[in-house]
Amino acid sequence: MSSPDGVDDDKRATLRRFAALGAAAPFAGAAGSAAAETGDSDARDAIAGYLSTTPGAHFSKIRDDLQLGTGETQHHLRRLEEVDAIERYRDGDYKRFVVADRFDEFEKQALGYLRRETPRGMLIELLANPEATGGDIADALGVSPPTVSKYAGELEEAGLLSRGDGYAVERPETVLLLVVRYADSFGDRAATLATEADRLMSYDGSAATSE
Repeated sequence: MSSPDGVDDDKRATLRRFAALGAAAPFAGAAGSAAAETGDSDARDAIAGYLSTTPGAHFSKIRDDLQLGTGETQHHLRRLEEVDAIERYRDGDYKRFVVADRFDEFEKQALGYLRRETPRGMLIELLANPEATGGDIADALGVSPPTVSKYAGELEEAGLLSRGDGYAVERPETVLLLVVRYADSFGDRAATLATEADRLMSYDGSAATSE
């Protein structure tokens, strides 16, 4: 159903839900100023809010999840980049987007792979069970051992995994914090891991270290 102004009600509700997050985001001032120039506050703030909860999302996912048109999405992303509210980076064939100045290069790489089902499952499995073998991971994810080996090579090349006597996540505290912080956008396995974070992490004041 559409409102009198021609905007689909479901789309409007989606935009308003994420716009509320965008309005509360640290970069709301920059995003809001850019939107005010053209009266696009709902869509612009919605993208800002979406990226604050789903960092590393690629262009098509942003467009589809917010029910925006291709040109509309391109326009708003470009305007948000122009005011330094967000930044884009290349991840293989994907253009991914994050809130500006929030993530280092390692974290952006990690977010990109956490947005892919099998690599995400592998990282989560290894965070929960650091002793897991390639066969254990394959069984847990319901994929073949060659598939695990293939993605392990990609993760190693990206600097997210080391392969010696077994598999080990690089900077596991950082990857775990990303999974926990954005668990709602990573699916059920991430949500389960988030509930176990206290078991996997110990704290010494402000710093987090793995057990």
